[in-house]
Amino acid sequence: MTSTSRSTSALALGSIVSGLLAYVVFALVTHGLGAHAAAPVAVLWTHWALAGAAFTFPVQHWITRSVAAGHEADVRRSAGRVTLVVLACAAVLALLAWLAREQLFHRSDAAFPVMIGLVTVGSAVIGAVRGGLGGRERFGSVAVSLVAENGLRCLLVAVLLLVGVTDPVAYGLCLVAGSLVAVAWPSALRFSGTASDGAQASTPLVFLSGAATSQLLGQVVLTGGPVLLALLGGSPAEVTSMFAALALFRAPYMVALGAVPQVTVRVAQDEDRGGLPLPGGLAGAAGVLVALVGLAAVLGGWLGPTVLRLVFGETIEVEHATAALVAAGCAVAVANLVLTVVALARDRPVAAARTWLASVAAGGVAVAVLGAAGAVDRTTLGFVVAELVALAGLALVALRGR
Repeated sequence: MTSTSRSTSALALGSIVSGLLAYVVFALVTHGLGAHAAAPVAVLWTHWALAGAAFTFPVQHWITRSVAAGHEADVRRSAGRVTLVVLACAAVLALLAWLAREQLFHRSDAAFPVMIGLVTVGSAVIGAVRGGLGGRERFGSVAVSLVAENGLRCLLVAVLLLVGVTDPVAYGLCLVAGSLVAVAWPSALRFSGTASDGAQASTPLVFLSGAATSQLLGQVVLTGGPVLLALLGGSPAEVTSMFAALALFRAPYMVALGAVPQVTVRVAQDEDRGGLPLPGGLAGAAGVLVALVGLAAVLGGWLGPTVLRLVFGETIEVEHATAALVAAGCAVAVANLVLTVVALARDRPVAAARTWLASVAAGGVAVAVLGAAGAVDRTTLGFVVAELVALAGLALVALRGR
């Protein structure tokens, strides 16, 4: 096995294990505290997921791209400004959470609003560490960081349960503590001050805002189906079934999310040398994508409803056609993730963000045009249309020449 194959396998395995540990953490919390007491922890958990899209992903890929392309000096020079922006965002989010603390957490104290700010800062820090590791092609360490973050949370929650702690604040602190694993790689945050002769990159804040917008909108398209379905009048059972279908079929996306640092490094290095962003054979790649999406649709439509009932219970009801479309849309989402990363590695964050804005608008138009259809059909088709529009736009942004 080549070093590249080993790195890819390590990143994929690390992403899978990290995802499983995340499920274990939340399952332990809900079983230990009960649904009512665990509610504020669930809100904090949701914020952590969004902070990953808004802070971890952009910071990681900005640093990875900069280091791989020989622009470490840019990172070192801009670190202070980026840190101030992250701290300001954390303070604003913590303040907003405090103002809405009764509605969000059903508590009058400031514990969870403070943790909102800490999770925000921690997400940026862990993104910086993974970015430094990825830019230096230390992919094994990136994989270890993925596992260690949720592994530490799982260990701390298990200890609290064993000693009988029932205070939700303690479990929220376990979530905050996950980002402390960043201290294991202090060298990842040391950047050379030597200037590079390469092409000038976008300013850090432009890159980070474009990357954050792209990833957040991509997550809205991929995971927002249950919310949209509820707004369209779907029944509670339909909403839960849609949530289950998306949770099952986006598993490959979650694996790919942890494995894309290699793409950033490869493309950034080729771009800095003035080479092609990807190997030739784009037509062949398009053919493979069509085949994989078709296979996902067939398997999803054929086995999806049965697997969903086995995994999530007999009350989950998803039509075969709906399962096929959701599976196909999730397969396209994997391609869109890769294309988004390629666009960011080629320093096109604003164009990527505009593409995702257009895809959300297209999905909204599809939902409106299909007003006579059922809520489930409108939600499903809106999701697929948004992903397909993003695919077409991101292909143009990511693969066009200089």
